[in-house]
Amino acid sequence: MNALAILRQATGLNLSRATVDRAVRQRMAGIGMEDRDAYVDNLTPAELTALTELVVVPESWLFRDAQAFAVAVEFARARLAAGGRLVRLLSIPCAAGEEPYSLAMALCDAGVPARAFAIDAVDLSRACIARAESGIFGRNAFRGKDLSFRERHFTPAGDDLYAIDPALRRRVRFRQGNLLTSDIAPPRSYDVIFCRNLLIYFDDETTAAAIGRLATLLADDGVLLAGYAEVPSFTRHGFTALPYSQAFALRKTATRAGADPLWAKLPLPRSEAAAIVRPTRRAAPATAPTPAPAPPRPMRARAAPPQQQPAAPPVAVTVLAPQADLPLARLLADQGRPAEALAACRTVLAQQPDNADAWFLLGLLCEGAQPDEAQEHLRRCIYLRPDHYDALCHLALLAGQRGDAAGAAALKARAGRVWRRQNTSKANP
Repeated sequence: MNALAILRQATGLNLSRATVDRAVRQRMAGIGMEDRDAYVDNLTPAELTALTELVVVPESWLFRDAQAFAVAVEFARARLAAGGRLVRLLSIPCAAGEEPYSLAMALCDAGVPARAFAIDAVDLSRACIARAESGIFGRNAFRGKDLSFRERHFTPAGDDLYAIDPALRRRVRFRQGNLLTSDIAPPRSYDVIFCRNLLIYFDDETTAAAIGRLATLLADDGVLLAGYAEVPSFTRHGFTALPYSQAFALRKTATRAGADPLWAKLPLPRSEAAAIVRPTRRAAPATAPTPAPAPPRPMRARAAPPQQQPAAPPVAVTVLAPQADLPLARLLADQGRPAEALAACRTVLAQQPDNADAWFLLGLLCEGAQPDEAQEHLRRCIYLRPDHYDALCHLALLAGQRGDAAGAAALKARAGRVWRRQNTSKANP
């Protein structure tokens, strides 16, 4: 078996040959070997672990996509209010602990007692697990404008390093493991599962297997939080999107959750709730003139023949074009209303034909039923914005589904370069 096949089997990742070759060369140079065949033939478990570390992408930061943590907190509250004694949460992959520690901080800040929740955190990388267990983070882990959580839950550890509160660290149990092969937990163990930006590295067969494992681990009325680019994969394999904007939350489609599942009780943010109740009431454009009210008519005018009645004010017969509203289109998509989301997307593009994000969303909405059309929309997106990471990932998935392994590998490599460039710029403002 060659190095590519060994690493794909060990990790489940749909790795490119270039990525594996680069990792093998780096390891061979590190241990002073020159014969590639000899290196592969004598690959020990320890060396395979070291090689794996070079192909795993552990990039993350604290409170990444914060709305997902808000949904997790509300679910925990609902579970405890319904009589639950312990809320169990899983973060897989957990990278260096940014996600599970963010969960712990969010629950603590929401007043959930520490004894009422337990977080399991699993990652393929032993090096990531070791860093996570230390609870030490550099400035790259603290992004965004609101860093008040750092003052509440961290203490300075020198050289721009910060150590998380030991009490929170004890609420997270870290371990090395593989979603596809490790014995993570018994079925339906977890109320909330975070599995974000993992499936984008899998081929179709591995994606289906991974989602099956996650469905087994998730409680029947539980919530799964995915990456934005992964929601279509989950919806093709037994999950349904929940209407929580920017959280990318899903539930199992066919479950024994009962008539009143917990995920149906979660409160929506006020702004979101207002949009859902009145999704079609859009304010008139600021430049639209406001017609003057019709003058009052004398009582006798009511008996006049129809042809003598005053004409209706123009506003009564004027049809205003709908406003371009991409947030509304995203909300409708999150709610599982694809036809309305498609219409909203096309309205945006009719008025803003160079809106790359609208082309991306249109591609997502077409991906399941019309993959060829989806591909065209996603290509238009990256034509307008060549560094659109999510569009590149979805184009890679579509290429893999068509059997174009080389095209899929090239797109994934391009997406990887975009990811590294964007996150390096964030780390070094």
